[in-house]
Amino acid sequence: MDVIKRSVAGIAIEQGKCFIARRIPGGALGEKWEFPGGKVEPDETDETALLREYQEELGVPISIGPFLGESSFEYQGPHKVYAYRVYLKGADFKLADHTEWRWACLEEIKTLDFAESDRKLFPYLEPHLD
Repeated sequence: MDVIKRSVAGIAIEQGKCFIARRIPGGALGEKWEFPGGKVEPDETDETALLREYQEELGVPISIGPFLGESSFEYQGPHKVYAYRVYLKGADFKLADHTEWRWACLEEIKTLDFAESDRKLFPYLEPHLD
C-alpha cells in the first residue's frame, strides 16, 4: 500500500482576488500557475510547512488562517493537498521557484494553466471571493 504524500497550499485572498505564482520552467509542473506551498516534511505540521515554503519560495512571512479544503491527485503515487487561507505580512517578494506573481480574480484563474492539484481547489475559493 502506498503512503499518501501530503502537501499544503497557502491561498492569500484580498479584495476578491487570490495571490498566485508561476513556477519556473522544468519538471512536471514547470511554468504552471499555482497557489504557493509544497511538500510537508516528516517533522512538520501543515502550518510549519506553509511558513517555511513561503519563506523559501517568496521570501515573505505569512500568518495562517482557516483550512479551506483539500484535493487528491496522483504523481509518483497518491498525494493530497491541504489548502489554508494565508495572510501576507510583506510584499517584497524574492522569487526563488517562480518567474512571476499576481493577484487574480477567480474568472482569470480559471483561464490560466494551473497544476491539476490546485485546479481542484477552485470550488473552495468561491465562498471567500464575494
